Amino acid sequence: MPITAEPEKPLPSNVPADPPAALVAARSRDPYPYFAWLRRHAPAHVERRPGRTAVWQISRYEDVRALLTDTRLSKDPDRVPGYVPGPAGLNRHLVHADGPDHTRLRALVNSAFVPRRIAMLEPFIAEVAGRLLDRVEHSAHVDVISDFAAPLTFRMICAILGVPDRLDTAATRETLMSTITPGAGGHAARAERELCDLLDVLIAGKRAGEHAPDGVDLLAALVRAGDESGAISEEELRSTAYLLLLVGHDTTMNLVGNGMLALLEHPGQAARLTSPQPGPGTVAGAVEELLRYDSPVRDATFRCAAAPIELHGRTIREGEIVSLLIGSANRDGERFPEPDRLDLGRTPNEHLAFGYGPHFCIGAALARLEGQVAFPLLLERLGPVQLAKPADELAWRPARVMRGLASLPLVRR
Repeated sequence: MPITAEPEKPLPSNVPADPPAALVAARSRDPYPYFAWLRRHAPAHVERRPGRTAVWQISRYEDVRALLTDTRLSKDPDRVPGYVPGPAGLNRHLVHADGPDHTRLRALVNSAFVPRRIAMLEPFIAEVAGRLLDRVEHSAHVDVISDFAAPLTFRMICAILGVPDRLDTAATRETLMSTITPGAGGHAARAERELCDLLDVLIAGKRAGEHAPDGVDLLAALVRAGDESGAISEEELRSTAYLLLLVGHDTTMNLVGNGMLALLEHPGQAARLTSPQPGPGTVAGAVEELLRYDSPVRDATFRCAAAPIELHGRTIREGEIVSLLIGSANRDGERFPEPDRLDLGRTPNEHLAFGYGPHFCIGAALARLEGQVAFPLLLERLGPVQLAKPADELAWRPARVMRGLASLPLVRR
């Protein structure tokens, strides 16, 4: 039986009901003024549209962190049919699972992403990154996304999953990313069919004994777990392969792109990474600050209320969507002094870029290591560069959850 919530309580009379239209219009390009308005005026802001499920936007650090572990929020997309985008039949993975199912699925993939095992990939990451920069060594124009971040991050997750080299292509990456592009229409549907076919070929190959000569070959391990013990269903297997390919590529690609833009806009901070003798932990600390400053995940993944939740004098009703604004929490001045200032030496830095609690990003160690390799190498190998166009003309990819540049074109000075 549904739980009956109290009627929603009105906002205090001195608070505007909605953010200014100009901030709303600009939030895909620069969400931070919009986030600042929410934190100040409406830390629990609801968007209601006729015929659609209400969406609550939670913007303050302490609220976001607390709700990331709140069992009154469910990750099951079946509670709001049609809301979660993505290929049909590919949503049965650990990001969209509660309780025991989440624990079971996470346990199956966890061993491939433990920090000790990920650390062993550092020479391989450096080798691949170096080869990519070799290709553009004499180019006057470089795109950090297409020339470096996209192929690097996809190669790494392919190595872990055991995806053969023949499928590690720009075309595969484009197909993958098209499945989560809002408004892609027929193109997205075609990409979904192509991706499902690709995953079926991969899984069949593992069953036929096609194992990667190097790397972890996590997909082969998942196939064995399903075939030998039934620990993962066929739909979950497909969905998990899709999830890992997507987030292993998309999140870290955004980290590299967003981070390089921040460094180019703050040359004094970038110099800390190119000094002859950077202090202990300098690079690792810099990556944490870049994660905080312009988080590659803008909003936490899907959650909806499984029971009423009281927050800031308002009631989130059962069945309503709750959007936890990671990007806003990471710019909350109550948690981070001078939150809009990039400070590569910031400490402490308990950002929420990878989430918090049971759904903490399983690939965090890999993303951190790729950033620690990529940023010093990019700054060193590219040499003096500048943006090929003004920063406010850069294109950001349309996305519901992620925040990432479509391209980051540079010219050598």
